[in-house]
Amino acid sequence: MKYLHTMIRVSDVDASLNFFCNQLGLKEVRRYESDAGRFTLIFLRAPGDDSGDIELTYNWDPEEYGEGRNFGHLAYEVDDIYGLCQSLMDDGVTINRPPRDGRMAFIRSPDNISVELLQKGDALAPREPWASMENSGHW
Repeated sequence: MKYLHTMIRVSDVDASLNFFCNQLGLKEVRRYESDAGRFTLIFLRAPGDDSGDIELTYNWDPEEYGEGRNFGHLAYEVDDIYGLCQSLMDDGVTINRPPRDGRMAFIRSPDNISVELLQKGDALAPREPWASMENSGHW
């Protein structure tokens, strides 16, 4: 068995691509549009990771997605959780669960998809402002 992809539904392609590509650093690897089915599939991949893709599904006819309908969460291993969280925060992304432990953080996409960030290897030593930062919302 081989992991292929995780599908999440998105309501705004541009906002989603900005979040996943420009802010998180994923790359678009392929796209499929179905006029008959009225949907677009966009496959994204983390650089250097061939283990699986994220499939962004955009249905052309508007639909409101509740948090249970779009997905639970994605998880990515990162080289420097503090550096990435700072970069995301500087770019306007809310850190819902800060990396107080130097190991784990949660953020959300424009469609409220939870994204878990996990420090590669051992946890980093706790440091400010992360160690005393409160949670924001939920993840």
